[in-house]
Amino acid sequence: MPQVTLALVGAGIRGRAYARLAVASGAGRLVAVAEPDPGRRAAAAREFGIPQARVYAGWAEMAADGRLADAAVVATQDRDHAAPAITLAGQGYHLLLEKPMAPTEAEAAAITEAAERAGVMLAVCHVLRYTPHTRTLKSLLDEGRIGRLVGVQHLEPVGWWHQAHSFVRGNWRRSDTSAPMLLTKCCHDVDWLMYLFGQAPVRVSSFGGLTHFRPEDAPAGAAGRCLDCPVESSCPYSAKRLYLGCLGNPRREVWPLSAVTEDRTEEGVLHALRTGPYGRCVYACDNDVVDHQVVTMEFADGATCSLTMNAFTPMDHRRTRLFGTHGYADSDGRTIRLVDFRTGTEESLDATAAGGPSAAGGHGGGDEGLTTAFLRAVAESDPSALTSDAATSLASHRVVWAAERARTSGTVVTLAQAPA
Repeated sequence: MPQVTLALVGAGIRGRAYARLAVASGAGRLVAVAEPDPGRRAAAAREFGIPQARVYAGWAEMAADGRLADAAVVATQDRDHAAPAITLAGQGYHLLLEKPMAPTEAEAAAITEAAERAGVMLAVCHVLRYTPHTRTLKSLLDEGRIGRLVGVQHLEPVGWWHQAHSFVRGNWRRSDTSAPMLLTKCCHDVDWLMYLFGQAPVRVSSFGGLTHFRPEDAPAGAAGRCLDCPVESSCPYSAKRLYLGCLGNPRREVWPLSAVTEDRTEEGVLHALRTGPYGRCVYACDNDVVDHQVVTMEFADGATCSLTMNAFTPMDHRRTRLFGTHGYADSDGRTIRLVDFRTGTEESLDATAAGGPSAAGGHGGGDEGLTTAFLRAVAESDPSALTSDAATSLASHRVVWAAERARTSGTVVTLAQAPA
């Protein structure tokens, strides 16, 4: 397979993760990087051996030099996706675009139109589609092992400390500077559920809100920062405990610690907690996104689905129950319990038996699976290596926006049918 050349637009945690997987596979080579943060820009150039002439402070400067690679990884902040994606598509770059596509439907539609007009492949990073677990589960459904799918219960256990890190203190804490949490955290859950059903829902309702991470829920005596707080040691959301606890753990130093500081010393962490956003009390931040939400979907054939996103859980694999006319499947992201109503038999399936990327990898192997599929699609000019295209991703995003309208208006929203 020919090696694919890549330009990295946004050298944060997610962008570098895809770049590392591409390079490690031998199928991809980084030839340019655009990143406004000088530290991250220099680190990416160093890590991937990018010559200084192809190191840019922004995507516009990179685009001014014309098309430099076969494809681009666009992993900027959510509100900065549309302009580089549209411009780079117009220059002929195939695009690996971090989810969500964009914070608004108009921008996401414009990205889709740009990719289709230019005839380039656009893969939104719906990594859940590319895990060994998904391949196993989808094959069970396609083979009719549980009959016709009539219902699904799906839980996204966000994790108490992950909520505090990303959605209370972090970049995704506000709808006006990022997007609603259902879009930033669960657009690929909605996409994945549509993939299992093979269709888009026709009606959506939703309930949820921000119930805990508010000033009125602060414990008595709490201070504005964890380092000043007399009750910090008894708080489950202690920034001091969370981030100092990352030191010495290579994986946790990459994430979540690198979002807080690149100085991986106790002194560096304490300085960041004293001066930066990640040291704030979770009850004294400017966050407004939900900490729990339920979405209910109805499909044209009468099937139903519920998605629960909840902060107050351990951070773990998603849990999914599938109800079919001839059987039942219960999955924890690692193993699948399969019950056959016709024979009364029960079996346990190992999701890793599907082969391919390790389920121990990022997003249960989905990061590697997606990167591999994208590189193959570009190298072989074969979009069939990907399980979705721009239009399919736009359709699932539209379901998310419909669910948010349902939640904020207290109504049931009817949608036009779209591809899954």
